[in-house]
Parts: sequence; structure tokens; C-alpha cells
Amino acid sequence: MSQHLQHDVLVIGSGAAGLTLALTLPDNLRIAVLSKGELANGSTYWAQGGVAAVLDHSDTIDSHVDDTLNAGAGLCREDAVRFTVEHSREAIQWLIEQGVPFTRDDGDHEDGGFDFHLTREGGHSHRRIIHAADATGAAIFNTLLERTRQRSNVELLEQRAAVDLITERKLGREGRRCLGAYVLNRMTGEVDTHHARFVILATGGAAKVYLYTSNPDGACGDGIAMAWRAGCRVGNLEFNQFHPTCLYHPQAKSFLITEALRGEGALLRLPNGERFMPRFDPREELAPRDIVARAIDHEMKRLGIDCVYLDISHKPAEFVKNHFPTVYQRCLEFGIDITQQPIPVVPAAHYTCGGVVVDQAGRSDVEGLYAIGETSFTGLHGANRMASNSLLECFVYARSAAADIVANLHRVTMPTDLPSWDASQVTDSDEDVIIAHNWDELRRFMWDYVGIVRTTKRLQRAQHRVRLLLDEIDEFYSNYKVSRDLIELRNLAQVAELMILSAMERKESRGLHYTLDYPDLLPEALDTILQPANADD
Repeated sequence: MSQHLQHDVLVIGSGAAGLTLALTLPDNLRIAVLSKGELANGSTYWAQGGVAAVLDHSDTIDSHVDDTLNAGAGLCREDAVRFTVEHSREAIQWLIEQGVPFTRDDGDHEDGGFDFHLTREGGHSHRRIIHAADATGAAIFNTLLERTRQRSNVELLEQRAAVDLITERKLGREGRRCLGAYVLNRMTGEVDTHHARFVILATGGAAKVYLYTSNPDGACGDGIAMAWRAGCRVGNLEFNQFHPTCLYHPQAKSFLITEALRGEGALLRLPNGERFMPRFDPREELAPRDIVARAIDHEMKRLGIDCVYLDISHKPAEFVKNHFPTVYQRCLEFGIDITQQPIPVVPAAHYTCGGVVVDQAGRSDVEGLYAIGETSFTGLHGANRMASNSLLECFVYARSAAADIVANLHRVTMPTDLPSWDASQVTDSDEDVIIAHNWDELRRFMWDYVGIVRTTKRLQRAQHRVRLLLDEIDEFYSNYKVSRDLIELRNLAQVAELMILSAMERKESRGLHYTLDYPDLLPEALDTILQPANADD
């Protein structure tokens, strides 16, 4: 039997943003944090590099703001950038207070300087990346998870896949508030009805829409698709960041080689040992990710090679092992000793810069519905996310959303009389091969037609294919019981269409969106905002 559950706050997603929000809210609220698989399946756990913040006495807020604006290719919203950077130090202090074991600096800090090791990554003019060796995400996630488990008012619910949001409009009622969500309990096979005063989408990005990605399997754009169907605007979904350096090995699934290697002097080389980044940008290996990814893509296509090489073997072996133990051990598993030989790497889809349009409190267009982390579009990243700003955004906006929820608690009562999920007209599927086939087709044509380099004709082909897929998926969804695979395919196809529409609207090349048909910048930088048919005017 399906259940009706009540929470003051329903958090969909168990990564850095979701856990931070849950921990920041008062302990007298009933909070549920949903994970559609195991709790550690999100992108946070696998983040290697660190968190960007103004921490060193030689760094300034203005410098971090300027670097972010430059990386964003003229499209960042300066108020969002400044808001994020101005709150960076207090966010890091909060993480330290939670017990995150950031790497200490061995240097002498008798002058009262910051005693944690800071590294530098692409686009940054200063060392401002605080990290826990090269496994920062795991250190942050494990710490926040342990803290959350100590909170008796927070329920951590695994194997729960959100199907759709429940809104007053969908129920034919007056108003536009979000009232909760329908959630597939994968352990019972039933769709439960979750009532909530506030709902937070913290479901991550949509990089799984591409054939090659550094993201875990769950990065399917669930929150973006659900928000769109609920009537929320989305912004800048044409900007998908491809991480320049993922390990190229047939057995190495989605293993990212942190940008911090290049921050510590690693060089990109062709198979013959020749460096190529000096030909593309004066910042060489420390150029922003879009430039590095396009340079690698160009060289691979020019030479017909399967990969390029990232070389840090010129650094002392002990330095490499101490600073990058995770990368060292993982590569060693595949027979690559990075202290002695270069690492074969390729670009892979890594980060969704656009998402659900929100304000500085994380509020979406639908009352009571918030989006934080990679699900959201705050304006911080512009046309290209600067390295390690994404985790910072998670903490700053989660804490801001929590403060807004607390300020509005007195206005919102628990929604009642929500209808149960109706599964009376559907049957068990005996054709799940259709889901697998559509999944593979979608990811392949998105890689081929909406990848690092685009053309109008490629986008038109992708648009034609995604519309056919959406029709097939809708028919399947209407006739068969929901499963996690079907939910993810439905959401991924919806977000793919939004990405294609956004890319077709941008008649220029800017940041991560590069098209051969419009290679130049337009004189004015404008966001691409899409509005669903069911949104308020």
C-alpha cells in the first residue's frame, strides 16, 4: 500500500546542497532528505578539487569576483557573484565547525594567517581552493552525513525516486504553491504521497544526457524537469561544461582527473610529447575549462587520436603521492604510475551551468519550491563555471534558502487532502528494452549533435530526434507503472529538449556554447530564459 507522509521540509537530493540545508534548519522542524539510490550516489562525493573562497590575506573579494566574471564570458550576474563570494568565508568556517578535515598547511602562520593549504585552479588569479587532499567531496559529504544522522528531526530516506511535484495548479486549486511530491519507494514499488510545507530541489545536474560524462549515474536533470513541468522558468541550459580531463581507459568509468593537477604544474601533451595549450591561450594549462576542453577536442579531431596526455611526472614523486593520493591510487589500479608516466585523458560532460531560475534565497517561480546547487540557475556561473565555485554555491545558497524558510514558517500550514497517486490505469511493463534503447539513443545524439562544438544543422537533427523520443516516452509513461529507469529517461529527455531549444536560441559563440555557424560574440550578453506554457505571465 502507498503511504501519505508529512514533513515541514522535503529535500529532494542528498548531496552537499541538500544536507547543508537540512543541517542549517532548526531542529524543531520535521525534515526528510530523499536519495533515489544510496545516499553517497550524488556528484558531491566524487568531487576532488575543493571549494573556492577568499581565505588568504593576499586575496580579495573583488579579485574572486573579477575572476568569476571573466570566466563567465560576460554572462554572470554580478550581484549573484558578489553575493556568493562575500559569503564564502563564513560558509567555509561553517564547514570547519562541522568537522570537515581540510588539508592543513605546513607553513609558519605566526602572523595569524590562514592555516589550511590552498591550491590554485584554472581561471583563478590566487590560491583560494581549500581542499581535503584530492578527495574533498568525500570528506565534505561524509562529515555532513554524519552530522545529519545525529539530528533526530531529519529522516534520511534512500531508494526514493521523485516522480513529480504536487502543486495547487495541478490539482485545479486556486494559487500556485507547491504542496509536496509523488515519490516512488523502490523498496515497496509503490508511489507515496509526501505532503510538505516547503520543497527543495537539490537533485544535481544533467550531465548524464551525454554519452561521456564524469558524473555518477543519477545526474539525470530530475529537479530541472520536475520544476519545468510545475511551471518554473529555466535559464542558460545551453551551457554544459565539459571537464577537460577524464581518465581514458576502457575499465575506468567516469573517473575525473582533478584540475588541481594542472594547478600544481601538470602539462597537457600530444602522443609525441609535444605541449599544445600554449598555442591556444596565454594562460596555457590554467585557462578556463571551456578553452582547454575545446583545445583537446580540436587536437583529437585534427590528429585522429583517441586521447591526449596529462603529465605531472616531472614533479617529485612524494609531492604527487601526498597531494593526489586518490588519483595516484586509482590510476595505479589501471597500470598507470602518474609519478613516472603521463595520464591518458579525454573531455567529458561535467557540469550543468543552467537550471531552474531562482533568486538569492533559492526561491523558484512556484511558491514554496526552492532549487539549490547544480539544479538551480543563480547567475553565478554565466557562460562557463569557474573551477570550485560550484561547491561554494551549494553551501551559500543552501544556507540562504534555510534562512528564508525560517522567515516564512509562520505563513505556511501543512497541506492536506492531497490525492494518492493513481496507478489504476497502468500495468507492469514487459517491454523495458524500449527504455534502454531510448536511453542509449538520446545520449549518443546529444554527444554527437549538442556537444563541445555545435552547428545549426546538428541542433535541428537533435531537436527532431528528441521530439520523437518524448512522444514515445509519454506513451510508455501513460500505460505502464513507473520505475526509476522510466522516471530518469522521462526527465533526461525533457532536459535534453530544453538544452537543444536554448542552444538554438543563442546565435553566437560564448563560453561553453560554441557553434561553427555563429563563431563571434554578440555585442550584448543576454541570458537564455525559457518559460513553460503553464507558467504565470
